[in-house]
Amino acid sequence: MSTPLITLKSDRVASVAFHHPWLFSGAIEKLPPNLEHGSLVQVADPNGKILGTGTYSKKSSIAVRVFEFGAAELDFDWFIRRITQAHEKRLLLGYGPGTETTGYRVVFGESDGLPGLVVDRYEDVLVLQSSTAGMDALKPVVTEALQKIFNPASIIERSDIGVRREEGLKDEVGVLSGESVTQVEFSENGHRFIADVMNGQKTGFYLDQKDLRSALQPLAKGREVLHLFPYTGATNIYLLKGGAKSIHAVDSSAEALEKCKKAKVTTEVADAFQWLDAHQEPDYDMMILDPPALIRSQKDADDGKKAYHFLNRSALRLLKDGGLFATSSCSHFFELQDFLFMLRRASVQAGVTLDILKVIHQSPDHPLSLYFPESAYLKTVVGVIHR
Repeated sequence: MSTPLITLKSDRVASVAFHHPWLFSGAIEKLPPNLEHGSLVQVADPNGKILGTGTYSKKSSIAVRVFEFGAAELDFDWFIRRITQAHEKRLLLGYGPGTETTGYRVVFGESDGLPGLVVDRYEDVLVLQSSTAGMDALKPVVTEALQKIFNPASIIERSDIGVRREEGLKDEVGVLSGESVTQVEFSENGHRFIADVMNGQKTGFYLDQKDLRSALQPLAKGREVLHLFPYTGATNIYLLKGGAKSIHAVDSSAEALEKCKKAKVTTEVADAFQWLDAHQEPDYDMMILDPPALIRSQKDADDGKKAYHFLNRSALRLLKDGGLFATSSCSHFFELQDFLFMLRRASVQAGVTLDILKVIHQSPDHPLSLYFPESAYLKTVVGVIHR
């Protein structure tokens, strides 16, 4: 049976020609009748030239996600090649079995030519996350390919993310193959951690901040640290290894803070916004501010920018002269230029000067793509403040 063909408007062909993997519904000139949600499709220009092969969504504004630019059969062999190619890049980065980093992202969606798919590896356990109807339909062949390539002890599904609702999909959590596991021990830059692959945030761990954690370790020696939104405290392990004098961790999740409790670490269950509003004195000489995404869509932009401004202005007031400040945003709708502008305003209003030491993005197992600018979502500014 032939693959359904979608015809694009002539003025929308350039996006595919330059290999952007998203096609919005407004780009479509002609749809086949009765095209089902999640179907495999090919897209063509008005002259009938095949431009790409992908999956179709009738519910999302992103109507087609392109897997291959040109005609292709997305079968078992295709997924073997594409996933192997993605994993080989991680091996080049120094991640993988027998290295100091055995917890890493194997597949990062569109950046690896696999839209709607995330695969994380923790030692010999893989965690799969599907965000689209098209990827849900392809999940059996993807699972089979992962088994062939990695021969893992388990493949766990953690498709419990909000974006699935836009596709009309329910959450799916469970075991796709192998034994049932909840917690998996793995290494990151030589440090040992445990991922809660069945119940934890994301796929069980925040793998995208490994470069930030490494950068902060040598800066922590002798410092009194305030850590807001620490989750389970992975960064604190690096800070303690670097010689931090003390760490005070503030988070609204008592369960997460239980995992933060270690020597030299105190914890406090509190809403970070309210906690900052109640504290004014510059008692710390290092601060880490890593909130969840405060801008999840364009409609959230104004309120989210105000929230980022409040957090950063209030946090800067609590640092001593010469204090180190590491502040992150994982909202891809909040671009680096806007983030820096917010920090300029926040620092002036806090009465300090913030000198940037470095800007750190997501770790390279979450690769930036030349063809998919939306892949650049995480940014952290590390700086020193002066009063």
